[in-house]
Parts: sequence; C-alpha cells; structure tokens
Amino acid sequence: MTLAQTGAPAPMAPSTLGHYLLVSALLLVIGLIGFVTRRNLIIMFLCTELMFQAAGLAAVAFGRYHLNLTGQTLVIFILTVAAAEAAMALALVVLLFRRKESLNAEEWQDLKG
Repeated sequence: MTLAQTGAPAPMAPSTLGHYLLVSALLLVIGLIGFVTRRNLIIMFLCTELMFQAAGLAAVAFGRYHLNLTGQTLVIFILTVAAAEAAMALALVVLLFRRKESLNAEEWQDLKG
C-alpha cells in the first residue's frame, strides 16, 4: 500500500534559503508600497517596521544557511533600532496630533522652523 492510497498527506518539501528570501522580499515590497502610497503617519511607521522585519528575516535566513550566529546578532541590533524608532515615532505622532488633530502627512509638508 502506497502513501497516496492510505489517505495520509504527502510530506512537505524542506524550506530552502530561497523560500525565506522570497518571503523577506515580499514583506519588504509590501512595506515599501505601503509607505509610499499611504498618507497616515501611523501606517507609514508600521510599514517602516515591516521593512525592518523583512531585513531581519533575511539576516536570520542567511545566518542559518551559513551556520553561524552573525545573522541572529544582526537581528538583535535591527530590533533595537526598530524599538527606538517606534518610541520616537509614537512621541512624534502624539505631538503632531495635538497640534493639528490630524495624522495626514500632507498637512505637515510645509513645516516651519
């Protein structure tokens, strides 16, 4: 009796580096498109975070492929930068919302010093 005759699902193919890089590239493209097309500041910052996560996924995939820990170490720094960026973005969004009560980025194009 073969595997197909028993009704059991076929075994999955192993994931390769290309699969992880494809997912990373898709996340990066989605984040980039979202950042360019949206005008809401919160959505723009979330798209930036998505691009950071895409870079982190690619770094971990390359590190695992080459069997060293440099990719994981780089991701710790990427997450640190992303956390600092998120804190600054939240403070900026709150400040801007208090001034004009809008998060539309087009209203903030003509900033005065």
